[in-house]
Amino acid sequence: MKLGSRNLKLLIGVFYLLVLFFGLYYLFSFIDLKDLTSYGFIKSNKDIIIDYKNNNFIFLTIGFFIFSVIWYLLLGFAGPILLFSGFIFGKWYGILIAVLAASAGTTCLYLLAKLFFTDLIKEKLEPKFSKLKTSFQKNELFYFTLYRFAGGGGIPYGIQNVLPVLFNISIKNYFIGTFLGSWPTMFITVALGAGIEKYIDTNENLSFLKIISSPDIYLPILAFVLMILIGFVVKKLFFKKN
Repeated sequence: MKLGSRNLKLLIGVFYLLVLFFGLYYLFSFIDLKDLTSYGFIKSNKDIIIDYKNNNFIFLTIGFFIFSVIWYLLLGFAGPILLFSGFIFGKWYGILIAVLAASAGTTCLYLLAKLFFTDLIKEKLEPKFSKLKTSFQKNELFYFTLYRFAGGGGIPYGIQNVLPVLFNISIKNYFIGTFLGSWPTMFITVALGAGIEKYIDTNENLSFLKIISSPDIYLPILAFVLMILIGFVVKKLFFKKN
């Protein structure tokens, strides 16, 4: 019975990886990354995106939320979603959508990892992070919220999302901790996306000096650097590895 359960988990894990592979292949067969990172492409399509938002706000919000949840579930990292959330919806509404989607998507990813990849995660990560378990056992919700607030203490976001499998955090606390702790770091990137949208709206020519001198751009960047320093301090104080 145990062997059968293990085989089932393996099959589901392989299925997940196949869905991820073919999903990415399908996505990038229609999207040219050079276009997505091209200032001309973004500028020329900005008005189309904004007009669509104004005419189909609820539909776009729901569609973007679902897409973001799937993105977190399959890819597990946040940067592009946060930038586009700020670019499309602005700072305040954008951060609300971004945090809700991140909370839902990463919770689904955590549940998937907990159900089917616990043994693999323990094998690869437990020797390095087992000492954190003591902290989480003291006050699970507090430490996990702090963990999210500090960006996992410098741990890459994809690993942040599944590392709590080692500590057997409850689904409820995982969702609440992600929701409460993600606002500061995510707001920085969302604000940067909103600043890019504002910059495009008021400038004809792309110039690095013009971009970096705009408060809508350099303030989020400075805040990001500050959050890195805060994350480093929190890591030293609360999240010491073995």
